[in-house]
Amino acid sequence: MDTNFVDYVKICCRSGKGGGGSVHLHRSKLTAKGGPDGGDGGRGGHIILRGNKQFWTLIHLKYRKHVIAEDGGSGGSARMTGKEGKDEILDVPLGTIVKDAETGEIEAEITEEGQEIIIVPGGRGGLGNDHFKSSTNQTPRYAQPGEDGRMEWKVLELKVLADVGLVGFPNAGKSTLLSVVSAAKPEIANYPFTTLVPNLGIVKYRDYKSFVMADIPGIIEGAHEGKGIGLRFLRHIERNSTLLFLIPADSDDIVKEYKILLNELDQFNPELLHKKRILAISKCDMLDEELLTEMKKDLNKRFKEKKSVPLHYISAQSGQGIVELKDEIWKQLNSKENSFDY
Repeated sequence: MDTNFVDYVKICCRSGKGGGGSVHLHRSKLTAKGGPDGGDGGRGGHIILRGNKQFWTLIHLKYRKHVIAEDGGSGGSARMTGKEGKDEILDVPLGTIVKDAETGEIEAEITEEGQEIIIVPGGRGGLGNDHFKSSTNQTPRYAQPGEDGRMEWKVLELKVLADVGLVGFPNAGKSTLLSVVSAAKPEIANYPFTTLVPNLGIVKYRDYKSFVMADIPGIIEGAHEGKGIGLRFLRHIERNSTLLFLIPADSDDIVKEYKILLNELDQFNPELLHKKRILAISKCDMLDEELLTEMKKDLNKRFKEKKSVPLHYISAQSGQGIVELKDEIWKQLNSKENSFDY
């Protein structure tokens, strides 16, 4: 298990204070009593998030509880503007969202390489006395102070960006499938909740093509209410363009299990039900030909009343149906239809 995967951090961000405007009157060899020429203060440093596809986790921010940007410099004479405070730029993985820690409101999200978002702006610099001269006050001896920086607590959450998300109860065989179709090495054992963090794998397809598959920790009934380890992992499914439901062949009732999984997604976010989906029955090497034929007949009958979800019968151990499953995934990822209405 990758203990370095961190998908949630809470940090205190303090932007820089704006520099004060300058109170200055022009003086030179030729001018004993010139007019005001105080410059403006520089703005305080911003706190900025920047998308960086080299990052897969927020671990580099886990122990960085305070992020403080530099204050702006004061204005100078001859209308010189003060130095801007240095921005604090935090590189984050694509798929990172920013929330206000108090309200929980989503404020921004990073989805592209190099994308920059100011999450806490620096204070504005104050105006120098040059701005305050008028016909009635030709030598103002005051300037504007810089605006204070802001201190805000932010929550950063990562939603894994992958083409295909594996959805299923614990122990459905998701980690095994990922290890077979990609170079990912997830921890695999025959007990629930082996996968405690999302695992990503690059799946090679025909003619040097590839797609990204994410093994997301198993959800159980009530995951949307925060039972098990459900809630914090369900959010990773939101980013996937196709959902691959995996239910083992030895399940008591495959259709019932599929409906429970759909309900969990519906309760968490109804929009998830509009994603393209595939249902794969795993561990089919446990069945003989007769039992497999019977199962196919039964499931085809039970699914045909509604808009059919593509059904695939696979075994990660024997390789049965894996090539056909990859073909189906590739077809869906490149299909123009992007909704599922059932």
